[in-house]
Amino acid sequence: MTVILATACAIVYGTADFFGGLATRRAQVLSVVTLSQLAGLALILGLLPLLPGVYSDPALAWGLAAGLSGAAGLVLFYRALATGVMSVVAPTTAVTSAALPVVFGLAAGERPRAWALVGVALALGSVLLVSQDKSGGGRGSLASVLVALAAGAGFGGFFILLSMAPHESGLWPLVGARLSSVSMVALLALLTRRALRPGPGSLHIIVAAGVLDMAANVLYLLAQQDGLLSLVAVLVSLYPASTLLLANRVLGERLRPVQLGGVLCALASVALIAVAQPL
Repeated sequence: MTVILATACAIVYGTADFFGGLATRRAQVLSVVTLSQLAGLALILGLLPLLPGVYSDPALAWGLAAGLSGAAGLVLFYRALATGVMSVVAPTTAVTSAALPVVFGLAAGERPRAWALVGVALALGSVLLVSQDKSGGGRGSLASVLVALAAGAGFGGFFILLSMAPHESGLWPLVGARLSSVSMVALLALLTRRALRPGPGSLHIIVAAGVLDMAANVLYLLAQQDGLLSLVAVLVSLYPASTLLLANRVLGERLRPVQLGGVLCALASVALIAVAQPL
C-alpha cells in the first residue's frame, strides 16, 4: 500500500505543479500561492471529519512548522517555474527534496532492503536525467536552478517535519501546515503590498493547483504513516515525470531521448522499491 500511495502522490504532485506553473504565467506568484493554499485549506477541512485521526498539540505544532518550510519552498518553486524552463526546474527541486529526507531517514535508523536502496539510487538518477535540457541557458537559467534548489530544501524540510507528527493524528498535521502556510504568504503579500487578485482567466487554474496539491499532501501523509520516510520521499520525488509529460503534451516542450530514459528509470525504480516491500 505504501508504494501505491506514494506513486499516486507523485502523479498528483506533478499535475498540481503543472497547473501552478501555468498559473504563475498569468498571475503574480504570491497571488497564486495564497489563493491555491486557501483552496487546499478548504479541501482539508472538508476531509477532516471523513478520515480517522486524533488531535494533539504535537501534531498541530509539527504541522505548523512543516507548513512554514513548505510555504517557503512553494513560493520559491513557483518563482523558478515562472522564470525558468518547467522541465528543468521541477526535477532539480525534486532531487533536492528527496535527498534531504533520505539522509534524515537513514540517520534516524531506517534500513530499507537492498533492492529498495537500488531503487532509491535509480530514482535519484532518473530525476537528474529528466532534468537534462539545454534550452534557455545563461544567467537566467542558472538563477532559476539556484532558486529551484532552495525550493527543494523547503519541500524536504516539509516532508521531514511532517513525519515527526504522531502517526495516530490523521490529517491534523496538514491542517496546521496549511494554516501556517496561508498566514505566512498572506503576511508576505501584505508586507510587500502585493495585490492578491488573480490574473484574467487564472482563478480556475489556481484553484485546481491548490486542490491537487492538498490531495497529494494527504496521499503523502498516508504513505509516510504506512512506510519508511526514506522510501516514500524518493517515490514522491518522481513527480517531475508527470509534470514533464504534461509540459510536452500541453505546452509543446520537447523531450530529449535522455529525458525519456529518465522516465523509464523512474518506472524501474518504483518496481524495485515495490518488490522490496514486505508482503
